[in-house]
Parts: sequence; structure tokens; C-alpha cells
Amino acid sequence: MDYVIVQSIQRIMGKKKKHEHVEPKTRDDRSISNEKYEKELAKLQIELVKLQEWIKLKQLKVVVLFEGRDAAGKGGTIKRITEPLNPRICRVVALGTPTEKEKTQWYFQRYVAHLPAGGEMVLFDRSWYNRAGVEHVMGFCTKEQYEEFLRSCPEFERMLVRSDIVLIKYWFSVSDEEQEHRFQERINDPTKRWKLSPMDLESRERWVEYSKAKDEMFKYTDIKQAPWYVVRADDKKLARLNCISHLLSIIPYEDLTPKPFELPPRKEHDNYMRPPITDQNFVPEKY
Repeated sequence: MDYVIVQSIQRIMGKKKKHEHVEPKTRDDRSISNEKYEKELAKLQIELVKLQEWIKLKQLKVVVLFEGRDAAGKGGTIKRITEPLNPRICRVVALGTPTEKEKTQWYFQRYVAHLPAGGEMVLFDRSWYNRAGVEHVMGFCTKEQYEEFLRSCPEFERMLVRSDIVLIKYWFSVSDEEQEHRFQERINDPTKRWKLSPMDLESRERWVEYSKAKDEMFKYTDIKQAPWYVVRADDKKLARLNCISHLLSIIPYEDLTPKPFELPPRKEHDNYMRPPITDQNFVPEKY
């Protein structure tokens, strides 16, 4: 990451008042042990595989939206959901900045292209709600475009539901203090610094504006056909477990796990001779 960006993040965080300072969490502060977390996650991931097979059998079309503050834990939850699943059935969509061509399209058009066919589940790591959040707060869209989104989004989602798409929307809620703690972690960890961007600086500066935008978004788009579900995400591990458990409860499914079977013996072919090992290029065994 650019040194200037890191310095800017540290400068912005340094503006926090003394009474808002939060000490980094220790192992003793966690509300669930690693051992219990891994055990519960393993159980849920087995159920996710069962859900996957049910989606495939019944040709269901499932869309799950993950929205929330920067560093709220959306990516970590998505990772735990997809870990045990077949990427041909469950895929992640994380769209970048729209191209010049996409900016001239109907706003929802580039998202529609990624909607699932029968037997698929699509997880949107941020979605069309960018317009109600970052685009609105940062001035990347006009007032008219923002207001049109609030009018048309509920109708768009009702259309999706009427077309037999199972639409599930999660908002990951994280406190100001916990977000700051996670930003500091990213600054100090070279493998996580890529997650920070100049946009994160603005999100820190415009915390209240983002809060107001979220409230307004909920006011218009928390509809009966596709309600918002809020995930308390100050504790990452509990947030992951609670979100996955809730997702499993939303879609009724049956256990289609096949019975155990034995592998047949491998056939031997006397007329086959492998080429010399020296003809192949091997990766150096440095470890």
C-alpha cells in the first residue's frame, strides 16, 4: 500500500477523542473460544453442503447480498460459506468500479448479468446498494439518480422474487470503535494492507453521513418480500456463525447426503510404461 495512504489513515484515526479510544482485543476478550468456533463452523459447513445439493436438485435460484461498513466482516463470512461448496454452484460476485460503458446502462443492468440460473447460489460482496451508500455519500451519482434508485429498487427486488429468485439481504453492523481496531490491524499486517483504500479514509471522515444513508436505505428497501437482516458483527466469529445459521434457516432443505461407498480396485495395465521422470519439470522442493 502507498505510504501516503497509510499515513493518512493513521492521521484520521488519531483525531479520535480520548474517551473513544479502544484497546486492541486480547484472546481473553473473545466471547467464543477458537475450539468451539471451529467445531460449530464445521457443523454449519456440513449443512451448507446439504443446502447446496438441495439447491442443485430443486433448481433453486438463490441470491444473497452482503452489505455493511468497511471492515465489518462481510468478506470473512462469505469465505466461510464458500469454503466447502462447489464453485460451479455457489459463486461470489464482487464488481469493481463501473466502466464508462456501464455508466450509460440502466443502473441494475450489470448486476442482472450475474443473477443465478436454476441450481445456483450467488453471493454478492456488495451489490446494487452501492448507489444508496458510497455513491450517494461520496457524490458519485446525482440527487436524481439516488432518488430514482430508492423508488425503483423495491420494485426491482419484487420482480426478482416474482421470478422465483430467493433474495436474502444481510447488513453487517459494526461499531465505530471496532472498525477503527480492524483498520489498525490492516495497517500493521502486510498481508491485509491491500484491503485499505483512499475510500476507507472518507468512510472514517463521513461516519455520520453513511449512518444517515443506511437509515434512509432501510426506510425504502426493507420490504416484506425481501427484508433486511442485520448481523451484529463486532465479534467476527459470532457474526459468521449467526449469519450462516440464519441463511440455513431461510431455505428449507432436506439431507441428500449419499451413503458411504467403497472405491473399486484400480485396474492394472501391463502394456503401459510411464515416461522417464527426467523428462518432466518438477517444482523445486524448498520446503
